[in-house]
Amino acid sequence: MAEHHYKFNVAMSCGGCSGAVERVLKKLDGVEKFDVSLETQTADVTAAESLDYETVLNTIKKTGKTVKSGEADGEPKSIE
Repeated sequence: MAEHHYKFNVAMSCGGCSGAVERVLKKLDGVEKFDVSLETQTADVTAAESLDYETVLNTIKKTGKTVKSGEADGEPKSIE
């Protein structure tokens, strides 16, 4: 089965911020693995083929964090 790799630049100022992003990704069906880094302000997500970019983007946005940029499988994508 194919998978997607999504990368987001997320404004996070503390461990609580990155923890909030980790918690929502952990609960999202289709997320196979993820790495949220406070240091680099990124969230890297490996997802099942069935999980689309917009769903992951909106899930991260629900934490209240600002998503500054995003890409899907190496291609820049809209964050709107």
